[in-house]
Amino acid sequence: MTKNIEIATESKAWPFQEARSLLKRVNGKTPEKGHVLFETGYGPSGLPHIGTFGEVARTSMVRRAFHELCDIPTRLVAFSDDMDGLRKVPDNVPNQDMLAQYLEMPLTKVPDPFGTHDSFGAHNNARLQTFLDQFGFEYEFLSSTDCYHSGRFDGALLAVLREYDKVMSVILPTLGAERQATYSPFLPVCPDTGKVLQLPIIERNLDAGTVVYENDAGKKVEVPVTGGHCKLQWKADWAMRWFALDVDYEMSGKDLIESVKLSSKICRILGARPPESFTYELFLDENGKKISKSIGNGITIDEWLRYASPESLSLYMFQQPRRAKRLFFDVIPRAADDYLRFRETYQGQEDSEKLANPAWHIHGGEPPQEDVPLTFALLMNLAGACNSEDPAVLWGFISRYAPGATPQSHPKLDALVGYAINYYRDFVKPHKQYRQPTDQERAAMDDLLAALDGMEPGLSGSDIQNQVYEIGKAHEFENLRDWFKALYEVLFGQSQGPRFGSFAALYGVAETAALVRSALAGDDLAAE
Repeated sequence: MTKNIEIATESKAWPFQEARSLLKRVNGKTPEKGHVLFETGYGPSGLPHIGTFGEVARTSMVRRAFHELCDIPTRLVAFSDDMDGLRKVPDNVPNQDMLAQYLEMPLTKVPDPFGTHDSFGAHNNARLQTFLDQFGFEYEFLSSTDCYHSGRFDGALLAVLREYDKVMSVILPTLGAERQATYSPFLPVCPDTGKVLQLPIIERNLDAGTVVYENDAGKKVEVPVTGGHCKLQWKADWAMRWFALDVDYEMSGKDLIESVKLSSKICRILGARPPESFTYELFLDENGKKISKSIGNGITIDEWLRYASPESLSLYMFQQPRRAKRLFFDVIPRAADDYLRFRETYQGQEDSEKLANPAWHIHGGEPPQEDVPLTFALLMNLAGACNSEDPAVLWGFISRYAPGATPQSHPKLDALVGYAINYYRDFVKPHKQYRQPTDQERAAMDDLLAALDGMEPGLSGSDIQNQVYEIGKAHEFENLRDWFKALYEVLFGQSQGPRFGSFAALYGVAETAALVRSALAGDDLAAE
């Protein structure tokens, strides 16, 4: 608990706002079940993607804020809807012809196209747990298949059967006429083929707990709704799960707003209060389209972690969850540097400011204190300027800039060096476009070269930046941003970069002068 709980009570950070609503839901007391239950849901019809991580990360942030407000125990369940039938073959998996033979089969009965697990559902569940584990999330994994077949959902399924007409009265108005004629919340699992069937239910037997459907041969087939013999349709299934598990909190994407409303109505019909909800905006790919796990657009977890730290990804998830954001490779550098900035400022903040700092939420209230004296952007430009992707070469410059810093003493910085080199190699270097300076820019760069040649070694980045700034003013650039943009384009082949003074201090004044001299001479050194 914080020293001053009033600070947590007043914090405007969105996880605390959510936590306060949840605390109000339970009237500040431990529920009869002994804990408050958070849930995140996952449909394993495709490989886990970064949006799934985002939901668990954000829910964990709310859970951590809740712990700051009270001592009520909590649990977090990561639920996989792996008994759902395979509706289509994902675009981003191997052996698609094989998978096409198992359409409508429960995902845990579909062979694994990767050949590593007992089923496609098991493979994707393992992938989900692996990347959640690598981030250190505290959660319990639940499988829909296990819950249905073990009998855990039996009581809730019988409740749906009892309230069948009321459930139908809620769902049918949301469907078209053709779908209304065939819809049932219960999807029988065919005893012969094992497929999850979408057929009308023609009879119900409340005493026996069964439903009857007509198969393709026109024969009536009676199956129990319990024991894994039936699967519920999505919206009814979601509501049943909330009821069966007594879920208190679950967030979801904007595309599920109507589903949340409908499932909440069904949950109330079953006699339970639906969980507190939070609607987050969707992630978009580079073309502004919704990210889809079946299509595989956007960024994967592994791809992000090739270019930046896990903490930078958590920061991206924390910031503005109600705003649609592009989730593509170009967002990574800023996320990497923003994370370092928030972590650096945390130690000097007041308690109220700390609780609003993303670093508090990313690290569960205990951000690390290791010094990282360089930014991602600086290291990328360093790799380009010294024309090397060898970490040892970059560390030669770093150790001069930050005496005493080594890969061993600064492991976070060493990791940042590797991330920056990977990003530079894959995204910056292939797209560099150097240009010659204009007459105005050349005159200013002549003066910059003279200033650099006259500087004493050891000047701070701020001192160097001030001199570069004054040269731009002296040459009457209408907007000084154009002056710095010219430096980036002429020297680095890109339109943006870190503070030029900070770069010069890292790279070395003499080395920076040589870079300017080479560009003015029209050499191709920089354009390697």
